[in-house]
This record gives sequence, C-alpha cells and structure tokens, in this order.
Amino acid sequence: MPQSLLNTLNEPADLRRLSRGELGRLANELRDFVINSVSKTGGHLSSNLGTVELTIALHYVFNTPYDRIVWDVGHQTYPHKILTGRRDQMGTLKQLGGISGFPRRAESEYDTFGTGHSSTSISAALGMAHAARLKGEHRRAVAVIGDGALTGGMAFEALNHGGAANGAGPADVLVILNDNDMSISPPVGALNKHLARLMSGNFYSAAREGAKSVLKNTPLYEFARRFEEHTKGMVVPGTIFEELGFTYVGPIDGHDLDALIPTLENLRDKKGPQFLHVVTKKGYGYKLAENDPIGYHGPAKFDPSVGLTKPSAVPKITFTQVFGQWLCDMAAADERLVGITPAMREGSGMVEFEQRFPRRYHDVGIAEQHAVTFAAGLACEGLKPVVAIYSTFLQRGYDQLIHDVALQNLPVVFALDRAGIVGADGATHAGAYDIAYLRCIPNLGVITPSDEDECRKALTTAFRRDHPVAVRYPRGAGIGKATDPALTTLPWGQGEIRRQASVVPGAGRRIAILAFGTVLHPALAAAEALDATVANMRFAKPIDAALVIELARCHDALVTIEEGCVAGGAGSAVGECLAAAGLSLPLLQLGLPDEFIEHGDPVKLLAMLGLDAAGIEAAIRKRFPAPLSLVKPAIND
Repeated sequence: MPQSLLNTLNEPADLRRLSRGELGRLANELRDFVINSVSKTGGHLSSNLGTVELTIALHYVFNTPYDRIVWDVGHQTYPHKILTGRRDQMGTLKQLGGISGFPRRAESEYDTFGTGHSSTSISAALGMAHAARLKGEHRRAVAVIGDGALTGGMAFEALNHGGAANGAGPADVLVILNDNDMSISPPVGALNKHLARLMSGNFYSAAREGAKSVLKNTPLYEFARRFEEHTKGMVVPGTIFEELGFTYVGPIDGHDLDALIPTLENLRDKKGPQFLHVVTKKGYGYKLAENDPIGYHGPAKFDPSVGLTKPSAVPKITFTQVFGQWLCDMAAADERLVGITPAMREGSGMVEFEQRFPRRYHDVGIAEQHAVTFAAGLACEGLKPVVAIYSTFLQRGYDQLIHDVALQNLPVVFALDRAGIVGADGATHAGAYDIAYLRCIPNLGVITPSDEDECRKALTTAFRRDHPVAVRYPRGAGIGKATDPALTTLPWGQGEIRRQASVVPGAGRRIAILAFGTVLHPALAAAEALDATVANMRFAKPIDAALVIELARCHDALVTIEEGCVAGGAGSAVGECLAAAGLSLPLLQLGLPDEFIEHGDPVKLLAMLGLDAAGIEAAIRKRFPAPLSLVKPAIND
C-alpha cells in the first residue's frame, strides 16, 4: 500500500513539491480525511467536500501565505486548514480550546482574513491588493466566493469598485466564483475547459489587446467590442462581470485539476481584475452528501459508512421549531402575514411555511439589508411581515432597521434566532449584542421569552402590535415546556414574579434577581440556595418600570441576568430605571463580558461565564458576602 501523501504535507510548500500527477491521489486522500474528521467532531461537510480540488490548486499555484487567499464565509475551509499545518488539530474542531470552524487570523498566517459572515471576501482582497501596490510588493490577492454569497449586495459593491479605473487604478485581484447551485451555468465539458484555458492564456490576451490598439479610434472599434461581448455571452454568463471591469474566464469544472491548475497559472500573472468562474458540487465524492447536501451541510457526529441517522430518543422541541409552527399557525389565522428570510430557510425553521404558503414566502438570498427594507415596503401596504433572521445577521441590516422600519414606525416582527451563546460557531455567530443595539432605537420593542410556551406567546404579542418588535430566543431546545396551541398574547411591557423570598418581619428582603430570557431557569435554581426573589422580566424594552420599583422598595439589592452583553444591555435598562426613579441601591449586572466569546459547548461556555446556577449563586455571594443592612432604600415617590 503506497504511503499517504497527505501525511507528508505539513505546509503548502510541501504540496508544491509534488508532481502534477500526484495531485489527484492527494485529492482523494484529503476528501477521505475531511469525511472521517467531520464524522467524529461534527461541522460543515457538504461545502468542504466541494472545495477539495480548488483548495489544492490554489495552494499549488500561488505562493501562500505570501500570496493572499481570502475565503468568503469560511465554512468551506477545512481542506485549507488541513493543508496549512492544522491536520493534527482537526480533532479539536469547534471545541473549547480547539481550532475554529472558520478562518481566523490569530490561528494561522494562512488565514489572511477572519470570516464567518458572507460577501466580505472581495472587499478584503481588494484592500490587500491595493495595499500591496502602495507598499511595492508583488503579491497576489485572491477572493473565493460562493454563488450564495454573491447574492449579498456588499459583493457587488466590491466588484463595482474593483473594476473601476479610478485614481488608484484597477487592482491586481482574482475573484473566484465557486458556483455550486446556479442554474445559469451551462454544462461543463471539454468545450468549456478549452475556452477557459484559451481565454486565460497569453495568446488570447495579446490578440485581444493588439486588436484594440489597431482598431482604436476607428469606426470598427465599437463594433468589434460589441461583437466580442455578445459572442462570449453566447457561451459564458460573464457579460455582467465584464461590464464591471473584470476579465471573465470560465466556467470550468472545479473538480478537474487538469483544468484548474493551468487556468490559475495563466491568471496568476495577469494584471488588473480577473474573474474565474468554477463549477463544483456540494458533497462531491461522498454520495450521501451529494444526494442530500442540505442535510450534510452541518451534521453532528455520524458513521461515514452509514450516514446520518435519526436519534433514538425523541428530542425536545427547539425554539426554532416553536417559531416555525407559530409562523404557520399565524399565517393560517391572518392572511396579511408574509415570511421573509435571508437565505436561512432551514436554519430559521421555515420549510413547512414555504410548503404551505409559497406565495407569502420570500427567501431574498444573503441580503440582510434588503430583507429589512423589503419588509418595510410590505408593511407600508398594510401587510404584516415577519423577518426570520439570526441575531448576528440582523447586525448587517442595522441602518435599515433604524431608518426604514423604526423611524417610520412600521409593524415588522423580527424573529431573532441564535440569540446569546451559539456554541460551536463561536464569536462570528454569537447573538451577544441584540438587546444593546435594539433597545436604544425608538418605537422598537424587545421581548425576551424564558421558555418555549412564552416564546410562542411573545411572537403573537409582537405580531399584534402596530409598531416594530423583536423577539429573541436561543439556539436549541429549552426546558421542554409544552406550548399552548392558542394564539394568545402577553401583557405588553409586564414581567412577573416567579419566586418570592422569605419575609423577615419588620425588614426588607435581601436580594431580588431580575432575569431576561432563558437564564430565568438557572436564576431560579440559584435563588433556592440564596432564598432570593426572582422576576421573569420578559421585556427588555419597554422595561417594566413598575416591577423594578416594586422590587427595589422591598429588597436591599438587585441582580440582573441576561445572555447578552452587559454593556448597554437589559441590566443597563434596569439601572436607568432606578436612576430615573431616584433610587440608590446596589445593582449587580450579570451577562456576557466585554470580550468575544470563543467557540465550544454552550453548557461549558455558560458555566465558564458564570451564567449557570452555580455561577450565578457564586457571583451574588461574592458581591454580597455579608448580610446587607435590612433597611429599605429611600424611595423618592
């Protein structure tokens, strides 16, 4: 049995010493390694199987890390990580203390730009290309972007800039479109391979430029230019990129190293903005993933010989599923409801809604800004849009949220999935900031349900308001609370007391815990040990000021808890409420610290951050080690 090629490679320089004939064997070994590795750790699979040959070709042709490769989103970079010295660390993928599932500058010099959100690669690569020019460095900058990420407006903003002949001149940048789903692509075959090699080669470029110089300033020049564009447009879908100033090449088979390598070698030495269109297949080389690329997009651990299997035990319903069922129920009850998602149909729980209400379902692609303003337009015409979006992705539509929705006080519901800690996806996907960045916006309400049933009620409450409201809920399952099938609402802006501390005759009670969201349940457990009062606040905005003041009147200290950033969060809202009421008493604010939270198991992360029951109890005892004076604080009525 021949020695494994993959095990002899510790860096791309080792890869570049291989012969062209050995690369096909390496691709097979690398693909098998990805399958076996992800089957043990979980993670993204389909997208990574689709980029094996492309990754090999890029590191074989370009002088990485001196030449810069920027991967869009980054969930297709496992082959890149394996080839750049992290093969032995793949067993720690997305685990606490292990390597990230996305490119990360602090992790490797080969990760030239940190990603996790989409449509950023072209902008970053352009910046690197112009920086190289200004510094007099002859390095190449390559952006690898998928067809899904190309739906993001930022990608087209970068393309528009990249091909512009402004004062700085066009950048020497290569954009590679990794196309695995675009129906506009013609069949990939020998003709396309031949055209790609011809169009990227020196003869074509020289002939093209020579003809331009000969025909310049003659009546035939414009005719020749148009003829070239229309002739290319007949065989390749590249006219739009040519119009933006890029030299378009492709499409070529992204799994054919004999097509990829010579084409990349030709483009490597070209000046100006270049655009290479490659066609790949998600899950390539693993039939189960090829047949179900969505199912294998981000699987948990599995047996590669068997594939994905259904869990033996019936899992608890997730908050995403609660939302999906509510969306269908509310759509059946109110024909004004329109559901919107920025390319997260499965992740946001909208599969059944699309099937049952296709005319009222809109997947706008990876275009969060458009999703928000599109919803605003619908609301202007009397409809009731519901935007299903991850907390971290709503950040990308923040201006539209303020300017197009809140300023006009339009009744748009924002269903914020993945609020708080998200676990394996880490800092790029954590919903840490939504309470802080939402509660400062006029007209906008923010509800923080504590369990599944309250989440359904919160969504109904939001839908029936005549102004914008966001409902935030975490990834995964809650406590297993059964949901009431009725579409009932919560009292607007009102929390509730869930545990009452023992009364000391003639004196105030010591501690009151004000919980926002699902942290209510560890707060209740901590309160049993502390004999504290616990309030389920439900609303981060409007804050239940009456309840805050009531608790302040009969307690010596307040503690706020939220699975969101402390800075500017719900605890800050309580502090503002106390100040406005003229209250002065100790206030302990617990939540996410002023730092980016690493990837890892959510349970372990919450324990590390002190947001489990033991951590909450310990933090309160540390802040209040001795009995407080049981004198009621002065209240300015």
